[in-house]
Amino acid sequence: MRTYKITSLLVITSLALFSRSYGQKTASLKDSYKNDFLIGTALNATQIEEKDPTAKVLIPKQFNAATPENIMKAEVIHPGWDKYNFDLADKLVAYGKKYNIRINGHTLIWHSQLPAFMHGMQDADSVKQYFTNHIKTVAARYNGKVFSWDVVNEALNEDGTLRKSIFADKLGPDFVTEAFRLAQAASPDAQLYYNDYNNEQPAKRAGCIALIKKIQAAGVRIDGVGIQGHWRASNIPLKDIEESIVEYSKLGIKVMFTELDLGVLPNPWDGDAADVNMKATYTAKMNPYANGLPDSMQVKLTKGYEDLFKLFLKYKGTVSRVTFWGVNDGQSWLNGWPIKGRTNYPLLFDRNYQPKPAFDAVIALKK
Repeated sequence: MRTYKITSLLVITSLALFSRSYGQKTASLKDSYKNDFLIGTALNATQIEEKDPTAKVLIPKQFNAATPENIMKAEVIHPGWDKYNFDLADKLVAYGKKYNIRINGHTLIWHSQLPAFMHGMQDADSVKQYFTNHIKTVAARYNGKVFSWDVVNEALNEDGTLRKSIFADKLGPDFVTEAFRLAQAASPDAQLYYNDYNNEQPAKRAGCIALIKKIQAAGVRIDGVGIQGHWRASNIPLKDIEESIVEYSKLGIKVMFTELDLGVLPNPWDGDAADVNMKATYTAKMNPYANGLPDSMQVKLTKGYEDLFKLFLKYKGTVSRVTFWGVNDGQSWLNGWPIKGRTNYPLLFDRNYQPKPAFDAVIALKK
């Protein structure tokens, strides 16, 4: 069996505390980092509607920012050409107001999870009409109610070129700039962000910087860039992340880590990815921790989060928000992507909402 060197007393102490119950004495992430940056989480419908009693207590205590997992994506909020479904999005806004949690709208324009009527649409004028009406209608409804918008999500390929999508194909390469222009007009009180994965990697980062400069050169407002942060605990690209914080900040914009999780399972491909359309076949070898995470991996996860938050704190004047993509391990999309039926452990709270050693490591940095 391979052994791992435990690098600090902090990790040993955290492992000893792993079995404690969540309660009033548990520290608060948002309070610990209140002078540094917002601490956010992704919320699902059950959590937004406060149907989970444990989450109802934990979320307002731990987080001061929230992003909806799916309920503001186009297939949910705009299911028919002239039909919008604002029910859950309105509940999310009310939830944020109730608990003083800043809401990040996610997302206005994305090539994935589009409504069914968009599938196979060939007419460029129809795509343009959808594009314009969708942004105007949704962004305007929540002007002054959401703190920020992920205006465009995942528009780039890994080499930094523009991704082939229905929007790029029918509207041309300036569709990203136009999306920000429309969002700025419809929701002038919201912060406007571009969001992507792997845009801390040099080639994609260069493409992202070029995209942001193009928006700025057109006289259109863009307030920040989101680096999703879907990394593996054993392979966090800390050097690339730091270089990206520095390079993006030179553009005069904020930097956020918008969908943070640290997977611990084997990757079926070389390198990291976060394309929801990528799939792989289940094998037992690809699901090694179905019965629990061994201490060796718990240590890696803890060290990974510790290293990341040290870096975030180093640039706390530039990093404005860190959002985890889910509240607890059971909620994580990584249990079903890219292979369905796996058991992953990528977040700070376990499947019973208990704080993990990684939680203690993140809190300890502020003590």
